[in-house]
Amino acid sequence: MSNPIGAQFLPEGFTGPRGLRALVREGSVIEMGHYVAQRRAASRVRRATPYIERASGRAGHPVVLIPGFMAGDSTLRLLGQNLRDEGYRTYGAQFRANIGCTRDATDLLEHRIESIALRRNRKVAIVGHSLGGMIARGLAARRPDLVSGIVTMGSPMLAPAAVHRVLMWDLKVLLALGRLGVGNLMRDECVAGPCAEQSFADSRVPLPDGVGFTSIYSRRDGIVDWRGCIDPAADPVEVWASHLGMILDPRAFAEVSRAVASFEVTEPHPEPAPTALRSAHVG
Repeated sequence: MSNPIGAQFLPEGFTGPRGLRALVREGSVIEMGHYVAQRRAASRVRRATPYIERASGRAGHPVVLIPGFMAGDSTLRLLGQNLRDEGYRTYGAQFRANIGCTRDATDLLEHRIESIALRRNRKVAIVGHSLGGMIARGLAARRPDLVSGIVTMGSPMLAPAAVHRVLMWDLKVLLALGRLGVGNLMRDECVAGPCAEQSFADSRVPLPDGVGFTSIYSRRDGIVDWRGCIDPAADPVEVWASHLGMILDPRAFAEVSRAVASFEVTEPHPEPAPTALRSAHVG
């Protein structure tokens, strides 16, 4: 199957996971078993520990969660619950499904994180799964005045086109529907044209000092090439989970919590985004 994503987003040496075995890994229930066990233990701790102690040093720190491709806020509900148990305030991206233009989504989320940061008087941490992590990276580059740090989970920053064929098929269906004018879906230019190129360029802008960046990846990932998830600007953290399992596995949750806790909690200092990152786009 041909890859609808632009060839410039598949650097030499990267390739998406292939075959049925990769998909079987994604169907594993191992992570859910770990989650159930962790939730039982956490529930006992939560009942025995006052909220003020659990939230010590973190109460009020806002965290925005961005779901992956074709996923909605509900897919990160368990991760959000885990963060709230630890005293963080969590906010969804307000996505029913992440299937629209990435640049449009970034614009909408910029306004959302600005509102949250000003309301809470603290910079916002952003956690994104898969495509959501790539959006988080662009947001942090665009508005470091509002973002304390980001955590990406299985986000192929270096090779967005290195994905399993099943994902290519899903994308082709969306693009075909978009050409027919169905809904606010991704369009061809959003994955292979100027819009996609601008989104990718935004995600490669260096982050200033003070903006944390942790990249979580797994060699068991059956959807994207795990090597493309290791951004050289990030602190890489390996977990043993499938691509979808990352948003169920308490071991991955622990790494997210550890990363967010390391971000410096400061007041936001809103300022206009750089002109280069606010350029008009066609996607």
